[in-house]
Order: sequence, then structure tokens, then C-alpha cells
Amino acid sequence: MNLKKELNDKKEYFEKELENYIPKIQGYQKTLFEAMKYSLDAGGKRLRPILLMESTSLVGGNIEDAIPFACAIEMIHTYSLIHDDLPAMDDDDLRRGKPTNHKVFGEGIAILAGDGLLNYAFELMIKHSLKYEKESYKYLKAMNEIAKAAGVYGMIAGQVVDLESENKKIDKETLDFIHTNKTSAMIVGALRAGAIIGGADEKQLENITTYANNIGLGFQIVDDILDIVGDESKLGKNVGSDLENNKSTYPSLFGLEESKKIAKKLIDDAKNSISSFEDKGEFLKYLADYIVDREY
Repeated sequence: MNLKKELNDKKEYFEKELENYIPKIQGYQKTLFEAMKYSLDAGGKRLRPILLMESTSLVGGNIEDAIPFACAIEMIHTYSLIHDDLPAMDDDDLRRGKPTNHKVFGEGIAILAGDGLLNYAFELMIKHSLKYEKESYKYLKAMNEIAKAAGVYGMIAGQVVDLESENKKIDKETLDFIHTNKTSAMIVGALRAGAIIGGADEKQLENITTYANNIGLGFQIVDDILDIVGDESKLGKNVGSDLENNKSTYPSLFGLEESKKIAKKLIDDAKNSISSFEDKGEFLKYLADYIVDREY
């Protein structure tokens, strides 16, 4: 499989669909829509929506049914990045190779653009759920997965502990809580939501969840590594911010080489967990390898 081509094809397909769901830049609040679109259009890997759509397909569902949820999860992810980059949080000037939202629109509009994306994401999912009355329960279950992943027992919980842990030495348990919630939760939410939309049975959902948990943590560990040794021009964001902010990371606790080994083990376990899908799971297995093999 040519993973790079597959990823680009899936990304292009998703981005064409996303264009249909971005609010038109008009009305008194057009600056808000400009700021929302600016960050949504900044690119990125589109990993979460691709995972959501792929999970739907994996269990025999129709990808078209998953599109509003894929767009919604990318909006939620983008809102989190806008807020994460603010001076009160990570204070970053560069995101996806472009100036961060608050550097272009100011802090106030950036905060509101994040709020707008979060709320609009739920509008999209609710609207789609109400559109298909007979299947609304399935869509509500999928939306619940995304809401949990993004909320106070998911991504926001991880962000809070991450902030409170700056300039402190923390143990592995606390670091895993941060990673599992701040980064991994949205990956788990994407895969579980997609599987539910596709009509997964309990065993399929269990296997997909195991895969999701492993690649989610593996993804963040690799991010920790890349923040130390990554190429800023390829990553499209500043490196070294974890060191500057005195953040505890896997490399700071275990060293670079051991961190690479831990990430590799997580990815191997992820691939094993979806072996029952046989050839249908090929893309997700290749994607798992890509996560751990991103350029160091």
C-alpha cells in the first residue's frame, strides 16, 4: 500500500466535504467566520476525521453517513488548537506552518473562533441526528462518544492537568492521564463514533477501542519526541516548547530511546487488536506504523 497516496486521497476527499459545512463569511459576525475558516483551512493531517470515516467503513458502514461527524470532530480539534496556542496556555506563534489564530485576529476573536467551532460542531451533529429519525439513536450514541472525548472527562481534563503540571516533576501515572485525555481521547472518540455509525457489534467496537487507545498514546509519545528532535520546517510548528515550558514528557522521564521503544510497542499492540478485520484493517495498520515512524 502507498500510504502517502492513500492519506492524501482521503484528506482531499474530506476537505472537499468540509467546505460544504463551513459557514459562509457574511453577516455582522463575518470576522468570526473568517477566523474559524482561517484555522480550519490551515491544513494538518486530518487524522481524526480520517479515522472516523475509516472506522465506519471498517465495520461495513457508509462513509457518507459519517461526514457530518467527521467535519464536527475536526472543528472540535481545531478549536482546541486555537485555545491551546493562546498566551495563557502554550503561547505558540506558529501552527501548521502559519501564524496562530490570535496572532492574526487578536486574542478576543481567537477565543470566540474556538467557541464558535465547538458549538457549531454540535449543531452539525444534532442536525444530522434529527434528519434521520429512525437512526437518530445511533447518531446520538456517536455524538455522545465525541462529547465525552472532548469534555471534562476527556480532552479538557487532560488540558487542565497539563497546565497544572507545568514547572513540576510528575510521575508516569499523571503523565499518562494527561496524554490519554488531552490527545488520545479524541482519537478514541473518533474511532468509536465512526464504528457506531457504521453499525459495529460489541466485539468489533471493543477491538477498535483497543486500537484507538494504543495509537492515541503512541501518537502523543512520538509528538513528545518530535518536540525535541523534530524538523520545524516539516512539522509546521515550533519545536522545543515542552522544554521551554518545563513540561514533563516521556523523553524527560524515560529518555529518547526508551520512549521510542514504548511507542513502538503500543503501535504493535494496536495492529494486533484489529487483526480480526483481516484485509479490511490494512489501512489502519499502515497508519499505525506511520504514527510511530514519523520523522525524528
